Amino acid sequence: MNSTHPHESHDRSAIVMVASSAGGVQGLRTLLSGLDARLPASVLVAQHLRRSRETRIAAVLSPHTSLRVKLAEGGERPRAGEVYIAPPDHHLCVEADGKLSLSKEGPVNFARPAADPLFESASQVYGPLIIACVLTGSDGDGARGVEAVKSRGGIVIVEDPATATFHGMPRSAIETGQVDFVRPAEGIAPLIHQLLQSAGDS
Repeated sequence: MNSTHPHESHDRSAIVMVASSAGGVQGLRTLLSGLDARLPASVLVAQHLRRSRETRIAAVLSPHTSLRVKLAEGGERPRAGEVYIAPPDHHLCVEADGKLSLSKEGPVNFARPAADPLFESASQVYGPLIIACVLTGSDGDGARGVEAVKSRGGIVIVEDPATATFHGMPRSAIETGQVDFVRPAEGIAPLIHQLLQSAGDS
């Protein structure tokens, strides 16, 4: 994770991106609970949510982490130590200036929000400053995004399909051949801290 990407002048903080679907709330609890409040990165989450009702996901996750958790809003710039969750029925994307945007474009992999639009848009902006994580889920969302992240020099971590509640998303990501690390859910947060520490020391 070097710092040579041409678009990095607006923000040198790393970005941790998380994709999850079925079983994802528990997976997110496990991941976020292991991240320190001084995390030198922002966290962007694409969790498949039902659009038919208001979500309480931020309130559900907040008690399990020392990071600030909120639904993402268009036009805001992600800040280190904060978690931004794609709201129901919107894709979360990153614009060229590093700000977040929300899109009502059609579902991707039958989902909105979906991981691929987030991973693909962020990879164009933050390149090697990205750590992308694919957690439990029953479909193939995130696989195309994983390839985009790797093509721009980012790092990809996938939850071990053997321990994931639903293994479809992790397995699809692994099958791309573009995954750097496979870990059980409780091993992902320590790895993220290790990777960020290594990047800070380099």
